[in-house]
Amino acid sequence: MTHCGKKHVCAVVTCILIFASILICSWKDPQLQNNITRKIFPQATTASPAGQLCRGKPAQNVITPLIDNRTFIISPYFDNRESKVTRVIGIVHHEDVKQLYCWFCCQPDGKVYVSRAKIDVHSDRFGFPYGATDIVCLEPENCDPTHVSIHQSPHGNIDQLPRFEIKNRKAETFSVDFTVCISAMFGNYNNVLQFIQSVEMYKILGVQKVVIYKNNCSHLMEKVLRFYMEEGTVEVIPWPINSHLKVSSEWQFTLDATHIGYYGQITALNDCIYRNMQRSKFVVLNDADEIILPLKHPDWKTMMNSLQEQNPGTGVFLFENHIFPKTVSTHVFNISSWDTVPGVNILQHVHREPDRKELFNPRKMIIDPRKVIQTSVHSVLRAYGNSVNVPMDVALIYHCRVPLQGNLPRESLIRDTTLWRYNSSLIMNVNKVLYQTVL
Repeated sequence: MTHCGKKHVCAVVTCILIFASILICSWKDPQLQNNITRKIFPQATTASPAGQLCRGKPAQNVITPLIDNRTFIISPYFDNRESKVTRVIGIVHHEDVKQLYCWFCCQPDGKVYVSRAKIDVHSDRFGFPYGATDIVCLEPENCDPTHVSIHQSPHGNIDQLPRFEIKNRKAETFSVDFTVCISAMFGNYNNVLQFIQSVEMYKILGVQKVVIYKNNCSHLMEKVLRFYMEEGTVEVIPWPINSHLKVSSEWQFTLDATHIGYYGQITALNDCIYRNMQRSKFVVLNDADEIILPLKHPDWKTMMNSLQEQNPGTGVFLFENHIFPKTVSTHVFNISSWDTVPGVNILQHVHREPDRKELFNPRKMIIDPRKVIQTSVHSVLRAYGNSVNVPMDVALIYHCRVPLQGNLPRESLIRDTTLWRYNSSLIMNVNKVLYQTVL
């Protein structure tokens, strides 16, 4: 028994000595250390291509195709919520793209470090071959890279690669409380009156910034957008996705040979979250014909303070969508000067469709962007905080559009004049914009 114990002790001591030798060698030999790192973190190469310094061509556009034409880069963002990574918002073909690498630019030495990317195609592709994707790379130690390039290989000529600035590198104090993200404006959008009414309602409710991913719109709508941009309310992100992919105006793949649904709406929403992560306390994800109307509170700030107190740790608040058909109107607020303006006058549409119990009632969201990792349109896919369905007696989404239950008689609709609580301020503010832009 004693002899066996001595053998056991010797074996343990031998193992310790071997392990210590490996550690000492790896400390002395950076290449060996890198090999060990690769085994622990297979996505990390932390290698510096010999003689290559930070160069590359600065990306000029919001959507940048890589040479494979199966990968499209939107923007990289620093994300240290779990580990020190660069999260690149992009679009990839879910089958064809197998491997990507982040080429980091480190200052002040100007060296390039390469890290293998984790390619995370969002689960909500709705059948389309291309989908919103997170291209995630561990950043090199002892370096806070300012720029990154994305390539299919850890080898190549960095001079030929587009170079992207890594945003959110520095923490900022919130410049606004609420930012509304609208994606995407397409189809020669010309619903001018309803757009102005929506933006003015957002401002009444407490919004300071509206971000619009614009594919195209009418000349008149361009004039309105320029007015709001000069005012500082609207930020327009050019979104020429149809220059790169065959897009569908539908959200679900219909075997019509298109590449991506609804003009890449999901990608734009995710980019908008990260774009505003450091500068906005809340981000609101809805369309231009939707307004979250509080029923118990005068504005969003009061409402969200109350909801957060009641739901500590919650990062996602979901609001029920309710259709107010534009085909059913009232003659109240028939403002003659608005008749020449293209679009819907929402003040005249205060009848909403009843719930269809057998169907899912979609929701839109107000989120804490720092608690969201990935989002879809009607829910988040990954988040750190909880998600809460906000009761309808607290708030609902006023959604004025074509009816979903067009066969219902008027008496079967529910008269809901919540919007009229804001009519005085809304009319005055809309008139100010119209007289400076359209009238």
